[in-house]
Amino acid sequence: MFDDFYKGKVAVVTGAGSGIGRSIARLLDRCGAKVHCADIDTEAAATLVAELSHAQAHRLDVADAKAVQALADRVFAEDGHVDLLVNNAGIGHAALVMDTELDDWRRVLDVNLMGVVNGIHAFLPRMLHQSAVSHIVNTASGAGLFPHPRMAPYCASKHAVVGLSTSLSAELHGSTVKVTILCPGVIDTAIAKKTQMRGETKTHQTQTIDYYQKHGATPDKVAMDLLSDVRKGKLFSLTPRMQVGIGWFVYRFSPGLAIRLMRAEVDKILGIR
Repeated sequence: MFDDFYKGKVAVVTGAGSGIGRSIARLLDRCGAKVHCADIDTEAAATLVAELSHAQAHRLDVADAKAVQALADRVFAEDGHVDLLVNNAGIGHAALVMDTELDDWRRVLDVNLMGVVNGIHAFLPRMLHQSAVSHIVNTASGAGLFPHPRMAPYCASKHAVVGLSTSLSAELHGSTVKVTILCPGVIDTAIAKKTQMRGETKTHQTQTIDYYQKHGATPDKVAMDLLSDVRKGKLFSLTPRMQVGIGWFVYRFSPGLAIRLMRAEVDKILGIR
């Protein structure tokens, strides 16, 4: 599938129990990699691993720095190296800023941003001492490239992941560790159902779930696009490419226009007339 590029590699995927993380883990397994599947949902991780050929399940809260460090210690002790780290675990949040609690901000940033930071902090030092080329994937979002109203905490966390990852890539230039930023658009996963919504936005959650199911790309497509882009050494993995790429282009060309368009797009997703 990828010319045996992933065969025999050791991969760690957080948020592997569902959605995009699950599809990435499955594809890596099919490509012959050994996959450490980490998720806060122990049962989901175990169920996934039971389907795979070369995988282990780990219970992990990425917001817990000590737990992430313990996972890194265990993986390196067992396998000696990590070829691919996928910092994918994340949560959603949708509400007007005025309806968003401070605890919501902390929760989203702790998982979506600090979860990535914790992964880098625990794994990168030892990856840098490996002789072979290795790779870090940080999952951001189209919401990390252009504005999404009613999603300020989520957008803030994903914009931060993009900034962190581009800076990290610049720092690692010339080293054996490469970086790819995964930026999915509308994907048919359970994120719309699991996303915490507040205020008037919450009254539209059913419409949002329906929209994602009808119009979202599959997480399998995301996994295929990502592993292809990692193999090519791309910094950004945009998927679906046209959807996310056009939004990013419009935002860079005219931020004001992008804001108006995204306001209309989010209203359509929520079913607001």
